[in-house]
Amino acid sequence: MPDEGPSFTVKLANTEVELRAAQRLRYDVFVQELGGGGEMVDHEAGLEKDRFDPYFDHMLAIDDSSGEVIGVYRLLPGERAAELGQFYSEDEYDLTVLKQSGRKLLELGRSCVHPDYRGGTAMYHLWNGLAAYVTERDIEVLFGVASFHGTDVSKLAQPLSMLHHNHLAPLDLRVRAQPDVFQSMDLLAPDALDRRAAMVQVPSLIKAYLRLGGFVGEGAFIDHAFNTTDVCLILDTARMNERQRRIYGGA
Repeated sequence: MPDEGPSFTVKLANTEVELRAAQRLRYDVFVQELGGGGEMVDHEAGLEKDRFDPYFDHMLAIDDSSGEVIGVYRLLPGERAAELGQFYSEDEYDLTVLKQSGRKLLELGRSCVHPDYRGGTAMYHLWNGLAAYVTERDIEVLFGVASFHGTDVSKLAQPLSMLHHNHLAPLDLRVRAQPDVFQSMDLLAPDALDRRAAMVQVPSLIKAYLRLGGFVGEGAFIDHAFNTTDVCLILDTARMNERQRRIYGGA
């Protein structure tokens, strides 16, 4: 890529064509690349979709030179979740502590970037778009599940234990994996942790939340349909310090 990098437009999908473009990228990443699935996945059309899509806002990063959607983020404000009857991640996590907080919530999910644009500025532009969305709507707490590839927790003992011991959410934000699917993240004692080795295994999206002062909920969820191990990330905008705000806001 040239030094100045490609130019991007970040916007919310507002047509069926734009939504399908988001679902097509999700199919390429989550189904073809990562081996995921789901009851509403359309293999014939190459679309990854589910029953929640109509309720979410779909943030798109578009390469201005090609018009191609190369990054997506799915956003569900709390008031829309109330209309729907649940947040997407409530099947995996008990969100009572957040829902009873009286604070304005935003659930994030299905974040992905086209392989050709990873490591560049595409995710930075999506985060700037997200920051603007949060500011416009006075969102106070952001949360959502993020995934490690694979379902063998023994191979993820270092990063899961590191997150549990070093980044567990305070009690007023501490969501917990649903009892019937709860997978402990407390797999290694603190003195058995190798932080460097653990961080190598942590996906970049989770690292980004941690840099911003984010936390994880208690317990993981093994998602066999998507071939992932999920953790719940929580970001309280009131707890972000000024340096973190500058990173988040792109200043």
